[in-house]
Amino acid sequence: MKALKVIGNILVWLIVAAAVCMMIFTIVSVRTFNRSDRSLFGYKAFIVLSDSMEKTDFAAGDLVLVKEVDPSTLKEGDIIAYTSQNDSNFGETVTHKIRRITTDENGDPGFITYGTTTDTDDEKVVSYQYVLGKYESRLPKVGLFFNFLKTTPGYIVCILIPFLLLILIEGVRCIRLFRKYKAEQQAALKAERDKIEAERAENQKMMQELLLMKEKLSQASGISAVTAANTVASAENSADKAVFDTTDATADGSAVKDKTTSD
Repeated sequence: MKALKVIGNILVWLIVAAAVCMMIFTIVSVRTFNRSDRSLFGYKAFIVLSDSMEKTDFAAGDLVLVKEVDPSTLKEGDIIAYTSQNDSNFGETVTHKIRRITTDENGDPGFITYGTTTDTDDEKVVSYQYVLGKYESRLPKVGLFFNFLKTTPGYIVCILIPFLLLILIEGVRCIRLFRKYKAEQQAALKAERDKIEAERAENQKMMQELLLMKEKLSQASGISAVTAANTVASAENSADKAVFDTTDATADGSAVKDKTTSD
């Protein structure tokens, strides 16, 4: 029973941790992912939308981490994230490899970039002003999870259900605690009633013993009174007898005296 309770507590805390992590991840991802003007711990995060770099570095659905750098320090072979000026994907964030350093039509320094999967150069030169940062690392398939999380089913599965499950578990726990409290309260009341009944029975027993003792004392007093009365009666009889004997002796004495005188 104790082991099941421990397992249940662990499951509850795991659900709580998962729900909290999901909430934090959602908030952080919405505020930072695919936002060229936002960074997290010095890194910008972008979700890869195509497989143009799958051959060598990352694939669609991965989350790439890009660190802001001075464009003049970049060299051939570096992977950069930039805001595209190409007609096919204007304004989107693209993460490609630098093939070589060059200048644009205005003479400003820039880069020729390409995707390693197709090995085809991008349409336009990437000027310094459009460079967002240098690719540092990736988190495989995190972007897919984030995109799923932004959908209604993703919200229901990853956020709503864990919180509802947590509320349900806590509700069941509260009901159990309430029932346990009521049971303990009822047990305490029963114990108090039993104690009162025991004290009442003890008092009644003591009362019966006192009454019995009183009755015995009354009987003993009655016997003593009878004995005393008998003693008094015996004493009176003895006194009467003594008086009678004295009277007889006196009478006998007088008769003897009278006889003596006559003689």
